[in-house]
Amino acid sequence: MKITKKVLFLGKNNDTFTLKALNHLRLIFTEVKDYLGDWGDKLPAEASCWEGEILISYKSRWIIPKNLLDKAKEAAINFHPASPDYPGIGCINFALYDNANEYGATCHHMNPKVDSGDIIKVVKFPIYPSDNVETLLTRTYEHQLILFYEIINYLHKGKTLPKSNEKWSREPYSRKDFDELNNIQIDMDSSEIKKRIRATLYKDFRPKLSFKNFNFELNED
Repeated sequence: MKITKKVLFLGKNNDTFTLKALNHLRLIFTEVKDYLGDWGDKLPAEASCWEGEILISYKSRWIIPKNLLDKAKEAAINFHPASPDYPGIGCINFALYDNANEYGATCHHMNPKVDSGDIIKVVKFPIYPSDNVETLLTRTYEHQLILFYEIINYLHKGKTLPKSNEKWSREPYSRKDFDELNNIQIDMDSSEIKKRIRATLYKDFRPKLSFKNFNFELNED
């Protein structure tokens, strides 16, 4: 039975996990409005006109303004593809660079400041020595979707959302932080270079090798 609630869903364009989450919402709520975007897209002006009960950010590329967050009468929540140790962008990359043993996915209330709201729930799983960006990313998205189903069930049944004891452990990583991680200097030692390659090499994305006044992309070979 569908529940009569207005839901705004903001997600990633052309993404399998995003579509699974969106289709699940459409099964259980009467009115679901969605906007999907890519990096660099502006938040559609129509989204700012929405008013309702639940606002959900799921793999969204947008920072949600306060005036829109305030229009969610029941909850405005985000599903972050990392544990609270890794707020901001490039989370998986920094976890691999740190040789972390554990990673996760986090659901939290949204504030205007990115990845700073009270944490609802965290799921965690191990990082293996053989993991790379692709394998860890896939496993993260799978756990994130399971967490999504669990939290949405609370909202569907009108239950109070959980409150986690976990806290964000640092300021969010920025684009500048990620760009620095992606930069390999020619005079770095071999262990540092290997760490950076493991942390950033992903499909067509290559870390940049810098040497004096020029740089070039570094291939896996």
